[in-house]
Amino acid sequence: MRTTQQLSITLPNEMADAVKAKVLAGEYASESKVIRAGLRAFLARDRAVESWLHRQVGPAYDALKANPSRAVTADQVRARLAAEHAKAR
Repeated sequence: MRTTQQLSITLPNEMADAVKAKVLAGEYASESKVIRAGLRAFLARDRAVESWLHRQVGPAYDALKANPSRAVTADQVRARLAAEHAKAR
């Protein structure tokens, strides 16, 4: 059984040039390998975001929903950020 699939893709000139430059520089053996590396990085980022959502964002949302008094307004956040920014100067 075949484990790869041939695709035809269209890229903007700037991206196509970047792919070709990686091959010409010897960083990758072929244009396909450049694309595969990029897709692996993209998929890893997606997995990291999903993990963050499940491990941190979801529980924080649940905790806030269980105890809404923990919430702060946008104005409070802005004021706190402004104060921190002023301290950093």
